[in-house]
Amino acid sequence: MNILVINSGSSSLKYQLFKMPEKTPVSSGLVERIGEKGSAVPDHRVALQQVIAELSEGENAVIKSTHDITAVGHRVVHGGELFSAAVIIDEDVKRQIKKLFSLAPLHNPANYACIEVAEQTFPDAIQIAVFDTAFHQTIPENAYRYAIPESYYKEHGIRVYGFHGTSHKYVSEQAALWLKKPEAKLITIHLGNGCSMAAVNAGKSVDTTMGFGPLSGLMMGTRSGDIDPSVIFHLMEHSGYTLDQLSTLLNKQSGLLGVGGSGDMRDIRKRVAQGDEKAKLALELYAYRIKKFIGAYAAVLNGLDAIVFTAGVGENDADMRSSVCRNLDYLNIVLDENKNRQYKKVLTEINTEQSKVKILIIPTNEEYEIADQCYKLLNP
Repeated sequence: MNILVINSGSSSLKYQLFKMPEKTPVSSGLVERIGEKGSAVPDHRVALQQVIAELSEGENAVIKSTHDITAVGHRVVHGGELFSAAVIIDEDVKRQIKKLFSLAPLHNPANYACIEVAEQTFPDAIQIAVFDTAFHQTIPENAYRYAIPESYYKEHGIRVYGFHGTSHKYVSEQAALWLKKPEAKLITIHLGNGCSMAAVNAGKSVDTTMGFGPLSGLMMGTRSGDIDPSVIFHLMEHSGYTLDQLSTLLNKQSGLLGVGGSGDMRDIRKRVAQGDEKAKLALELYAYRIKKFIGAYAAVLNGLDAIVFTAGVGENDADMRSSVCRNLDYLNIVLDENKNRQYKKVLTEINTEQSKVKILIIPTNEEYEIADQCYKLLNP
């Protein structure tokens, strides 16, 4: 069964083609800088058409025609409260995804555009949506409700939804298998351009750092993470900021970029090496937020078997892992610096032998997780 997975971010589109149930993709690729100044790829529609050409044309073609695709699995960032599992896309599902545009304005419109292009391009294929929020639908009410009048939850759906669920689900399952402990208490730490953490108890998400939208919690590449709402009121009242300006400030001009001068962790590291104090502060803020939530989630879980680092920064930045794990011996989290530096792109345990809590690096595989959910939906 050929399942094409489309994972579209705000400015990127990753794809992998799986011949399920095989775990290794037969083809994969990435289109970056979508919609950015000077890019040859103006939007996600053009990006997906480029992907289709790569799959079906030239000497590296892996399909003869679009009819060879059985299903297309789409990563959709926001599923609200309606979707707690993968679903076959019909007109009603599309309406619901559209309704949620305002909750994930950087992502859901791009996800929706890719669904429409895929429907036209692969008319025989079953289109399936896998939601980033679905894994977090197990969070209890005392964790997902905000302390505002109930009517705002009932009438407007204002609550914690959580994101990166596909990644948190995949790495937490891999960690439980590694530990041979299905009931494991885990903290999963997804650090990419977007960053989030989840407290996972026996395979179920019980809390997460992102909330109503993918802006809260950790400091990110260009997103602020947690900020006192009074700051927003202050800027509106005293500096005349509009909603658009505030959204741009907090989503696109903050985080590593706002504090350290670049939204890319690799650039921040170079700036630190050159003696840039602002970049150094950015790293300190970034690590501090992660450490703070490790403490909070250890309390929520009432114990801890492992912490898991994943995604671009989590997997590749040994210095950040070292900063996060420093001075956590009270929680029995003790990093082995030699193991930390020897990561080889596979699941790696980087704690000392004396550390009661395991520290794991697990490469996330959102695309395979999406393909697997699609396969299981079609083969119950």
